[in-house]
Amino acid sequence: ADRAGWEATVRALWDEAAYREERYAALAVVRHRRARDWLDPASLPLSRHLVVKGAWWDLVDVVATHPVGDALAAHRAAVTPVLRRWARDDDPWVRRTAVLSQVGRRDATDPDLLRDVIGVNVDDRSFWLRKAIGWALRDYARTDPDWVRAEVDRHGVRLSNLSRREALRHL
Repeated sequence: ADRAGWEATVRALWDEAAYREERYAALAVVRHRRARDWLDPASLPLSRHLVVKGAWWDLVDVVATHPVGDALAAHRAAVTPVLRRWARDDDPWVRRTAVLSQVGRRDATDPDLLRDVIGVNVDDRSFWLRKAIGWALRDYARTDPDWVRAEVDRHGVRLSNLSRREALRHL
């Protein structure tokens, strides 16, 4: 399969899905080992499409942590500015994707990017964004608990109780 065929298959499975499981199949195709080299800056429009059309946490979170997170890990300089734009997007699921893109990256997490994507969303009232902020902070706390405590303190009362509780859960 070539890249164009891969993308066409993913879009067809996603856009024509009658059942949720078809979208899970599309995510399996996106994440297949033979497609690993295609998870680069050029794959971000496809990932954004999946996020906007999927628009629910179980689908969005997989896109955020894998195709988007993988593209970020392999092409940090090119993908970072895109995620900073996504953090300000009108679509809350695109913003959630930016916040969650580094979950699971541990030492490879860029704390400046994490600070930026959280900072522009800290006042958002959406449950899904608040939960994502807390999750991203809690995940990074395993690597740098002092940084996470400082971020929670820095945001003060602007950080929702949900985000704060999630961030500090294991500290």
